[in-house]
Order: sequence, then structure tokens, then C-alpha cells
Amino acid sequence: MATENIKSTQVTNADATPVDLTPAYLSKGVVRESIGLCEAASGDAGSTYRAVRVWSGWRPSAVYLATDDMGSTGGTANIGLYDIAANGGADVDQDLFGSAVDVVTAAVSETNVLHESGVVNIDDSEKRIFEMLGLTEDPKKWYDLVVTSAGAAFAGTIKVRFQFVDGT
Repeated sequence: MATENIKSTQVTNADATPVDLTPAYLSKGVVRESIGLCEAASGDAGSTYRAVRVWSGWRPSAVYLATDDMGSTGGTANIGLYDIAANGGADVDQDLFGSAVDVVTAAVSETNVLHESGVVNIDDSEKRIFEMLGLTEDPKKWYDLVVTSAGAAFAGTIKVRFQFVDGT
């Protein structure tokens, strides 16, 4: 087996001559956080719970989900992005972060679902929202981070905590 000597983007940039400054969203950026609570009364499949507003140029570092015990009817939830109401409110990628997450077997203790669906995998960890959505340019717009009931109806409190680096 050969010995490897691999460098990350920021180390490669720092070793370049002249030094190539790594953008703040990748190195030495400040982690920020938004949190939102929604109360599901008894939403049927397809009900949406808009918890947090996110900017297309932010780089997510964690998407935490926590819920009450939502019942025992077999419900699951997707965690993804929708356009904000001012842009039509449409589904952009309903399960970008989480897909068919079980929210009814028991309460969900705060869990990072950033990579749960497999749409955003660890290879995407340096990407910003717009890049995770497959866009080549930042549309410079807001999205809502939404929990969508994907299975049977459920009721209880939904908590979403979104950690990100905005690059400033």
C-alpha cells in the first residue's frame, strides 16, 4: 500500500505561493444559529411546518431536529427547503436533509439530520445551500427550512435548530 499525503482545500490554499485566501465560509468563519418551534396539531401527510429561514449563500454545519412523541400512527417527516411565501412557497427539495425520519415511535432527541437523507452527503460538507441544491450560481435568496409530514398524521412540538457559517 502506498502512503498518501492528502491536503484539504484550506491547507492547499495556505501552502500555495502566493497564499490563496480560503473564503470565510470554509475557514475561520463564525458559526451562527437559528432555531424554530412549530406545533403540529394533527397534520395529515403533506402538512408543512416552516421552522427556520435560511439564506442561499450559507454553508450549513448542522441541521438538528427534535420532536415530542408524535403518536403511534406510523408517521414520518422529511426535512428540506421550500421557497418563502414571497417567492411562491413551492417545494424546492423536500428531503434535502432528512427523508422519512421516524417521529412517532418515540420522541426524537435532538439529532443532526444534515446528512440523514443521503442527498447531502459528507462530500458536500464544504458546499453552500445553493450548491447543495445543484445550482451553479448563488441566487441570493431566502428559503424556509421545512419539516413535512410524509406519513400518517402526527401531533406535537417540532424543534429545528440550524447551524451555519455565512462567510462574513
